[in-house]
Amino acid sequence: MGFTTKWYMADPHFGHDRIREMVPARSGFSSYEAMDRTIIDAVNDRLRDDDILFIVGDFALSSNAEYVAHCFHAMRGRKILLLGNHDLDKKGRVLPELEALPWDVPPTHAMETKDGGKRLWLSHYAHRVWPAGHHGSYHFYGHSHGSLPGIGRSRDVGVDLPDMAFGPRRFEELIKGME
Repeated sequence: MGFTTKWYMADPHFGHDRIREMVPARSGFSSYEAMDRTIIDAVNDRLRDDDILFIVGDFALSSNAEYVAHCFHAMRGRKILLLGNHDLDKKGRVLPELEALPWDVPPTHAMETKDGGKRLWLSHYAHRVWPAGHHGSYHFYGHSHGSLPGIGRSRDVGVDLPDMAFGPRRFEELIKGME
């Protein structure tokens, strides 16, 4: 057995049809199902079953619990969700269709991890400052769909950014040029 690899992506928006109108990078898809299949295929092409996939918010925008579960189970890897605005109800509670899924750890708003010996802060929302940012840590976020440039060692990891190619990337790929 090899080492577990960590992968990162934000904003898959599974089941969200209108995002094809809202985000220009997604306008070429004929349907949300085609968009979702592209993301799932990219995940499965890159990950092994024991790899960890950090989903940095907005997993799905669908009230169809069966479809949401299908998308979750169709992807390889152990999955960790950093909660985004579309993952919560109006009272700030995790949506039942997401809470019922077998996440590797319970969904949370933010998390610190290490990758490549470096500290990494994960949150759906971009931060101007983050833990240990002044000591060389990194920050990955989503939500802005490429409209908000990173500051220092922070960056958007939304699947619809050109270098993400509708799927996850590894830490060393994402930090190229940030040092």
